[in-house]
Amino acid sequence: MKVWRTAAVDEAAAVRLAGDLSIPLPFARLLASRGLADREGADAFLQPRLKSLSDPAELPGMPAAAEAVWVAVGAGRRIAVYGDYDVDGVSATALLVRALRALGATVEPFLPHRLEDGYGLTPDTVDRCIELHRPSLIVTVDCGTNSADAVARAREKGVEVVITDHHQSSCAPAPAVAVVNPRLAPPGRIWSDLAGVGVAFKLAHAVLKLAREAGRTGADAVDLRDFLDLVALGTVADCVSLTGENRTLVRHGLDVIRRAPSIGIRALMQVAGLKEEPDAWHIGFLLAPRLNAAGRLGTAEASLNLLLAADAGRAASIARDLDRANRERQDLEHAIVADAMGRIDADYDPARDFALVVADRDWHPGVIGIVASRLVSRYHRPAVVIALNDEGGGRGSCRGIEPVDLAAALRECSALLGRCGGHAMAAGLDIEASRVDEFRARFNEVIAARVNGRIPPPVQPVDAWIALDEADEGLLDCLDGVSPCGQGNPAPVWAARGVAVEDWQVMKEKHVRMRLRQGPAVAQAVGFNLASRGCPDGPLDIAFELRRNTWNGRSSLQLQLRDFRPAEA
Repeated sequence: MKVWRTAAVDEAAAVRLAGDLSIPLPFARLLASRGLADREGADAFLQPRLKSLSDPAELPGMPAAAEAVWVAVGAGRRIAVYGDYDVDGVSATALLVRALRALGATVEPFLPHRLEDGYGLTPDTVDRCIELHRPSLIVTVDCGTNSADAVARAREKGVEVVITDHHQSSCAPAPAVAVVNPRLAPPGRIWSDLAGVGVAFKLAHAVLKLAREAGRTGADAVDLRDFLDLVALGTVADCVSLTGENRTLVRHGLDVIRRAPSIGIRALMQVAGLKEEPDAWHIGFLLAPRLNAAGRLGTAEASLNLLLAADAGRAASIARDLDRANRERQDLEHAIVADAMGRIDADYDPARDFALVVADRDWHPGVIGIVASRLVSRYHRPAVVIALNDEGGGRGSCRGIEPVDLAAALRECSALLGRCGGHAMAAGLDIEASRVDEFRARFNEVIAARVNGRIPPPVQPVDAWIALDEADEGLLDCLDGVSPCGQGNPAPVWAARGVAVEDWQVMKEKHVRMRLRQGPAVAQAVGFNLASRGCPDGPLDIAFELRRNTWNGRSSLQLQLRDFRPAEA
């Protein structure tokens, strides 16, 4: 059972804001509850402008990184952009390659293989990158902060390394020419939560400024706004906070996707059957999974080739291949989820098990992150899913719950692990198969201590309570200003009291469509995965998102239920 938690709001400030901006009072309450109680702050939030982006030189290590890249570009030296196999890493790789090529650079991309190489910059992958592309400079994106051994290997071979990354550092940064990572600065900056592709965009911006100062031919014709679709793609897919500069970049990146997406992204939208105006949800649930599919099952080269494609026919062919790979990935995922849940249910004790750790030799390492997310969704516990290998080792993906810092919890278990790292809500690890049981016990102890022996119940946030007749077109139009919504900037959730259910229809055995009434006001609602709760007796309190439903060319308002409960006085 979820605990409903209503956001605190200064009602007087909300009333003033409604008058100042001529907006509905419920929307003013929403803004005020998110710390936007004055006209200037609300306007900046509702209309994020690219000109408000900070100077890229503010990021730690950026001046030295930009100078090293610009010197290499200006001298015509060969550059390799070393990426990662997830959507953030592939998007960042494509962006930096395209931006540097636009400046006339000789640059080639390199991606590690998920199954053969594992995550990040390693001595072996550095060797392969140098052998393949013969660069004098390697620029990493979305990885490398902790890769001291790999940087040393490159230096032994006479190759400089510039690192751009956004992951937490577990040790002293690698001794590269420069390490650009917002996590190396104190938190709370407008750029603190940039994704890997956001950091790559900042580097491209800094290098472009140097190119223009030097009078580089063609530099004035390079428009970084053309690459914002890639920034939106990688930022949303990586589930970083959509606040600060992330929100500005994604808002304008979505505008590019709607107006003039790259050839590759257009092909991906077509194969995904995306016909409506895309938003962050479509990136996260339609586009990103298809791009991730190739990398999860092996190499992400196809995804990178799609984002670099210059020919529509070639892009369409790659997009179809990625769509097939995504279906294969879904089949693997469903089988592993069923297997993992069966094992957990056989011995699950919610009073004892503060975290879940499951492992198997037959599980594909490319989908275990998704499986871990499914386990968190069902059991509301931090989950670690480990794919063991024939060499006696294993690779694990971890997903967390609030308020547990997953990366910090793993560091407390580091004596039992090989490598580990990531974010507060998602992380990864390497482990010997013989230590899985010991790690399971230790990780459970660490989580238990961090939650003081009690897993907090899942929370249903409510931004504001409204009457059903206030959920109208005027309010819906205002909500466009809140987008893009996601981590850190969740879609607004409204609540209404004492609503009667006039009609209840089950769809596909798990979803439900309802007609709801509150006095004279009537609304249509849909509840995904709520049918199993059965048609309730008596009036309800409902928590919902207000959406526009488009079907067969017709548009109507729809309440998308997040939760419901018996009406409270």
